[in-house]
Amino acid sequence: MVVDDQAIIRQGLATILRYAPGIEVVGQAGDGEEALALVRALSPDVVLMDVKMPRLGGIPATRRISSEYPKTQVVILTTYDTDDLVFEGIKAGARGYLLKDASEGILADAIRGVMRGESQLDPKVARKVLTEFQRLATRFPSSPPARSGAPEKPPIEPLTPRQEQVLSLLVEGRSNKEIGARLSLSEGTVRNHVSEIIAKLQANDRTQAVVTAIRRGLVGL
Repeated sequence: MVVDDQAIIRQGLATILRYAPGIEVVGQAGDGEEALALVRALSPDVVLMDVKMPRLGGIPATRRISSEYPKTQVVILTTYDTDDLVFEGIKAGARGYLLKDASEGILADAIRGVMRGESQLDPKVARKVLTEFQRLATRFPSSPPARSGAPEKPPIEPLTPRQEQVLSLLVEGRSNKEIGARLSLSEGTVRNHVSEIIAKLQANDRTQAVVTAIRRGLVGL
C-alpha cells in the first residue's frame, strides 16, 4: 500500500511497482488516518509511508500500525533524512527508511527484503544510525566481563576474506546490487555471502549483523 499526501507521487509509485515482479499495489492513501483505515480493511504486507502529511503524519501512523497490525511492515519513503525524523521513524517501528531519490530497483528490492525479514535503510540513513550507535556505545560502554561461572557471549565463526569485504560494504549501507558492482560479484553471490555473514554473527537480519560486528570490534565506522 502506498501512502503519500501528493496524488501524483502516489500514482507514480503505484505505476512503477505495478511492473515489479511479485509486487502488487492493493491500495493508496493520502494521509495517516486514511492509511490506518485501509490497513484495517486490506491487511497489506508492506506500507510505503510518507512522513509529513495532513491530519495524521507518517511517524504516528507507523507507530499505530506497528502496534495494532504487527503483520504489516512499514517502510518510510520520504525526502527528509534529518536525524530526528530518522530515529523517530525507526523507534516507531518502521522496518525500512528510504529516500525518494531511490531507484525503482532499490525500492522494489527493499520491499522484497522487508518481506524476507530484513531491515532496509538508505545508505545516508544507515550511516546516521550506525554513527549514533557508535556514539551511544562510547557513552555507555558495555558492562565489565561476566564473573566466573556466568554465561559468556557465544564465539563467532570467523568470516572469510570475501565475507569481510562484503561486511565492510554492509556497514556503509550498500545494497546487494551495489556490493556486487563494487566487488564484481553477481547479486545472487552477494546474497549468499550476506546470508552466511548473518548466520555466522548469529543475527536476525543484515542491520543486526552490522550492529553485532561493530559491537564486537569486527569493523569500524
